[in-house]
Parts: sequence; C-alpha cells; structure tokens
Amino acid sequence: MTIYNPKSLKAEEFINDAEIRETLAYAEKNKGNAALIDEILEKARPRKTETGTVCRGLSHREASVLLACEIPEKVQEIYRLAEEIKLAFYGNRIVMFAPLYLSNYCVNGCLYCPYHLKNKHITRKKLTQEEVAREVTALQDMGHKRLAIEAGEDPVNNPIEYILECIHTIYGVNHKNGAIRRVNVNIAATTVENYRLLKEAGIGTYILFQETYHKESYLQLHPTGPKHDYDYHTEAMDRAMEGGIDDVGLGVLFGLEMYKYEFAGLLMHAEHLEAVHGVGPHTISVPRVKHADDIDPDVFDNSIPDEMFEKIIACIRLAVPYTGMIISTRESQEVRERVLKLGISQVSGASRTSVGGYTEKERPHDSEQFDVSDQRTLDEVVRWLMETGHIPSFCTACYREGRTGDRFMSLCKNGQILNCCHPNALMTLTEYLVDYAEEETKQIGFALVEQELAKIPKEKVREIARRNIEDIKKSNRRDFRF
Repeated sequence: MTIYNPKSLKAEEFINDAEIRETLAYAEKNKGNAALIDEILEKARPRKTETGTVCRGLSHREASVLLACEIPEKVQEIYRLAEEIKLAFYGNRIVMFAPLYLSNYCVNGCLYCPYHLKNKHITRKKLTQEEVAREVTALQDMGHKRLAIEAGEDPVNNPIEYILECIHTIYGVNHKNGAIRRVNVNIAATTVENYRLLKEAGIGTYILFQETYHKESYLQLHPTGPKHDYDYHTEAMDRAMEGGIDDVGLGVLFGLEMYKYEFAGLLMHAEHLEAVHGVGPHTISVPRVKHADDIDPDVFDNSIPDEMFEKIIACIRLAVPYTGMIISTRESQEVRERVLKLGISQVSGASRTSVGGYTEKERPHDSEQFDVSDQRTLDEVVRWLMETGHIPSFCTACYREGRTGDRFMSLCKNGQILNCCHPNALMTLTEYLVDYAEEETKQIGFALVEQELAKIPKEKVREIARRNIEDIKKSNRRDFRF
C-alpha cells in the first residue's frame, strides 16, 4: 500500500488516493459537528500582528470538513471569513490579464478538449511570429499588460523553441504606450531543462492544470498521447521549481470528477509544494467544464451548481490564504461578480479562446478551446470592477522587482501589500485610464484613484504615488513602480 507523504516527489505519495478517501469519509462524518467546525473556523481566522496580518491556513482534511458542512450559519461564516482574508492580503485589487492562444495543434487525446488529436473538423492554426506581433499589438491597444500564453502539446508544431520565440516576440512589441510586462505560460508538462529555458526567457508564472487528481479517471480521460502519463504530469511543478521557476499555478477542471475528491487533491498538491519547496502555489485557478467544438459538458456527470462552486472558492481561500485565485471568462458576469469577494484576485478580460483572434472585430469560433460566457470588452470589465468597488490592476511590478516565490509570500504575510501593490495598482490603472479608457470609464476611474490614494498607510509612499499619477496624466512617462 502506498503511504501518504507530502514531502515525497512521487505523485501517488503526495496525492494519495487512500488519504483522500479517508479525508472525504472524515468530512462526511463531521459535517454536522458544530464544535469541530468552530475550531476549524477559528484556526482559519486572520490575526493582526505588529507587522501585519497572518493566517494559519487549513489542512486538506480541515478544509474538506468545511466544504461538507451544511449548517447554514457556519456556511455564512465561511463566506465572511473568505472575504475578510481576501481583503487582508489582496485588498480590493483585481489583477487583469488575457490569454493568447498560439497554436491548437495537439497530439493528445483528451476527451474534454476540442484540440484532441481525433477532432478532424476543428480548424488547426499556429501563429507565425508576425501574427503573434499583430495579436500583441491588438492586446496592447486594449490596455493589457499581462498575458497567459497557451498552446497544445505537439513536439513538431509547438516545440519549446517555438514557445521561446513567441515569448521573445511578445516582449519585443511596444505599440504607442503599450507593453506586455509579464508573460505567464500554460503549456504541457515538460523537462527541467525546458523549464530553465522558460525561466531564462523571463516568464512569470508557469501554469498547469491537473485536470483531475483521480488517477483512474485521469487515465481514462487521457487515453492517448504523452499527457496519458499521470505521474509525469502531476510531478511537473516539482520539475518547474527545480528549473528555477519561482511561481507556479495549480488548477483542476471541475466537472470531470467528484468535486470533493478534486478539492482535497488540489489542497494536497499545495501542501506538497509548501513542504518540499517552502512556498505554495502562486495561483490557483478554478475552471469548470464548458461547451466547445466536439465537446458536450453534459457528458461529464460531475458538474457543480453555482452555489457549490462559490463554496469551493471560499474554502480554498481559507485553506490557502496567500495564494492568488483566478477566474476566467468561462464564467458569466453574474458568477464572476459573486465570487470576487470570496477569494478571487485575478480575472481575464475580453478573452478570446481561439488561436489569435484579437485582430478580428468579430469573435472567431472555428478554433476556440471553450465557449466564452463573459464577452464584454476590457473597458466594460474595467468599468464594472470599479463600479463594484474594486481596483482593476495591470501591475506586474513584483515579478520585475524580484518579489517572486517566497519573497512575494513574505511580503504578503507581513502586511506590506498596501504600501506596494496598492499604489502600483493605482498607477497602472491610471495608465489604462489615460491611454485606453472610454470617457465614462475615465471619470469613474479618476475619482476612484483619488479615493484609494488616501488608503495608502505610509505618507511618503502616498505622495510619491500621487506625483507619479500626475506625471502619467501629463506625459508619456509610464511604468512607475514600487
């Protein structure tokens, strides 16, 4: 029998099936245990210190008890604490990004993805470097500063050399006042050497969704191709960190397997990274299976209703308090609005899930990976966020100042976010307002910036930020950062 060991580098030991099943049984047994639930909630509660706010987080077993809890007043306390933790470490800032699909050529047979090898009627595309540059120009003209690049797994069409060339091209495009300042990478599991090459290319976060932590289901859902290797895929984050990548992003595709199992597995993966590397995931994404070409989400019988989806997000926030949480345009405006206060700190805007597509007025559908529910423009998303009391942030300063990995986490933990991320968010928002925003958005935005400046605790920082903001308004000087 395989023994659970969070410090192991073997997938079946740090994501241990027996431990997950025992956890789910324990959660089911204690879902009505009010005394235990109160004890867990008390452990999750943020505490003020002389240097900031600290959170202990929760184990996968403790968080699973909260997820199973059906006592109404305790569920409401989970939501209240999630909001408190989110505000303590991320404030009311929401980081903006967009995906850029480079190629949908793929050799895998994943049953939930339209890029699978046997799909013969999807249009196969791969961007040339000239097309990449045009897409990036279009994204810059919207106001984007941060991209997540995506590509299918195909060693012939999408080798690591192609990905590296695309990253070089992206960073080399500067149109008017535009610039992509951070490229995150979501590509298939690869070797330590290739991760070193990505690090040298200046990427931000390496993102890889597990899809499902249930090994038997994983093998069935990935019947052919290199992605069939569960261990190699699950151990990818360890290789990435060995290759020097400080920030990694986890995620499961909710709907493929029972959500309670996935939830426990996801948190075990986060615990493993903390135990082995001293720092947990920089981000956790929460995608759900959606309709796409050749893919019917109703085929997968583990879909979760919006209410449970919200509860999952809140419980992740309690369990992994310092991680960034991402929600994409897979979800509707209504769902995105409800989960913002429960833990989400990053959203995409004006996303296109086709290969390229940003240069086209009409959204192309012939090469989409999934249907986009939230089809608003970036300006509409920015305005919506501000009207709901949030600061849309285009900041990438921490990455470029070397505040990554454990250095970012220590900054987050000691309460210095308000003196760093908050003014950076306001300065990058001002850039967006001056360079790209519609008039109504500008009016709302400038009033918000003025209001939020007053919340910066240190007077010196506040005054520098104010001066920089005025400089942005009056000149083409950009990229101020703390």
